[in-house]
Amino acid sequence: MAGDAPRVAILGRPNVGKSTLFNRLVGRRLALVDDSPGVTRDLREGAARLGDLRFTAIDTAGFEDIRDGSLPARMRGLSERAAEQADICLLMVDGRAGITAADRAVADLLRRTGKPVMVLVNKAEGRAAEAGIAEAHELGLDEVIAISAEHGEGLDELRHSLAPLIAAAETGEEVPEASGQPMRIAVIGRPNAGKSTLVNAILGEERLLTGPEAGITRDAIAVELDWLGTPIRLFDTAGMRKRARVQEKLEKLSVADGLRAVRFAEVVIVLLDADTAFDAQDLRLADLVEREGRAIVIAVNKWDAVDDRQQRARRLREAMEERLPQLRGAPLVFVSARTGAGLDRLHEAVIAAHKVWNRRVPTGELNRWLADMTARHPPPAPGGRRIKLRYLTQIKTRPPEFLLFAPRGAELPESYRRFLIGGLRTDFGLEGTPIRLSFRRGENPFAPRGPRRRSARR
Repeated sequence: MAGDAPRVAILGRPNVGKSTLFNRLVGRRLALVDDSPGVTRDLREGAARLGDLRFTAIDTAGFEDIRDGSLPARMRGLSERAAEQADICLLMVDGRAGITAADRAVADLLRRTGKPVMVLVNKAEGRAAEAGIAEAHELGLDEVIAISAEHGEGLDELRHSLAPLIAAAETGEEVPEASGQPMRIAVIGRPNAGKSTLVNAILGEERLLTGPEAGITRDAIAVELDWLGTPIRLFDTAGMRKRARVQEKLEKLSVADGLRAVRFAEVVIVLLDADTAFDAQDLRLADLVEREGRAIVIAVNKWDAVDDRQQRARRLREAMEERLPQLRGAPLVFVSARTGAGLDRLHEAVIAAHKVWNRRVPTGELNRWLADMTARHPPPAPGGRRIKLRYLTQIKTRPPEFLLFAPRGAELPESYRRFLIGGLRTDFGLEGTPIRLSFRRGENPFAPRGPRRRSARR
């Protein structure tokens, strides 16, 4: 037993990997693991840790929809009791097998408890589980996370999603929405772009050392504050030069620390110097943020020293559209960290970028859009055979990620893929955020299947 630590129950039908995840969380092989279903019969508890989170994990017996006096029915009763006693429930499904009737029965049970519930799509390593991930969203529960309990994949995203729920359970408060936790914001840029000055301006005090010398900041400094009513955790990072010019060991460590801050952040402010905005290094930094999948805001600093601001702003917008097409529509804000001008607009841009980064588009809307797009601009026909785009669904947010079912999706030219991403960005208000689009061979996974198709699947 782990005292008064929050209780997290792992539930699901037999042989989906619940005990494997339990053992990984508690750091020991407390639960017997085997490919045979029904190995776990009793409830097992252990003191678990996931990064900086501490809680009590509960491993449960495989849930079967049986209510007689048999052993499986009594095992189901124990699982129901674990769900009632838990603060948070994790419904684990097998991504490679897809969603079954038993999975839906567990989902219905957990929905009635009123507890926070996350769906963990296990065995998601590789591409074999993509259809299962898409189907898991059909359960209509709080969040879907793809993991591999055996290989440890996806646990960082699980930790991020569990953190606010664990905090709420520890304090006895109601579970907050995602916005209840401080928004993590990193400020990056070339040396002497004014990052520390900007952080000080947001803080309203001289907390960080600044000056005309480049490279004063050595490591990523994190500060928690309330920014115009928004709880945030703000990271000031060391200036990032071209790799070839980073020679000192200390500077290399500083840059690595800044990269970690980017990966930890939700929104990244890329700060540019108005005199040299959108040079090669600025573009590399913006591309890094896009590749890491973070929401991005471009801020041009030292705007108080610019003379012809209207003409310069127009040229900078044109340069951004031309040189960062992968971030079309990203917020571009003009600020002065020295005077504090433009910080209210920067705050608005950060909130808007974070909202877009978390946006989810309903599957019905996506497929009506796909039908219209392919009718107006049909996919190419390599070798005289038209590529058919069957079905589109969003499988993830933060950033938005979409899965397109197409029998020959690998043959789709990159230009048409970019065309689809551009359409998603424009038509669903996803401007400025990274968008991921992957393909899977096959038919619409939600289309009615006859007995023959189901038996073939088994």
